[in-house]
Amino acid sequence: QVQLVESGGGSVQPGGSLTLSCDVPLVILESDVFGWYREAPGKQREFVASITIDGGPTYADAVKGRFTISRIKNDARTEDLKMRRLTPGDTAVYYCNLLNTILSGRNYWGQGTQVTVSS
Repeated sequence: QVQLVESGGGSVQPGGSLTLSCDVPLVILESDVFGWYREAPGKQREFVASITIDGGPTYADAVKGRFTISRIKNDARTEDLKMRRLTPGDTAVYYCNLLNTILSGRNYWGQGTQVTVSS
């Protein structure tokens, strides 16, 4: 079973920055979508950002202009999510995901990393 591994979470004050990383033990395909999701306490998991090898990034409105997802390549091993101007509303467990739009069953998640924003 393939599993992605997130790192870089932690506690930060409002207005601070964090960079999350996701180790991807696979060759990334052109038909893969790499994305970040988050799950806050008592809420459903929600989309944060995604990107493909040939396409540009897509962001949730809540993070647009503050978060940056790294470009991906076929042989990349680590993908990042740079988060700036963090607010308490960004507090959540963050998950990375690799989903293939053609190959069913190629849908992998990490175990999550906690991000806490508080003063």
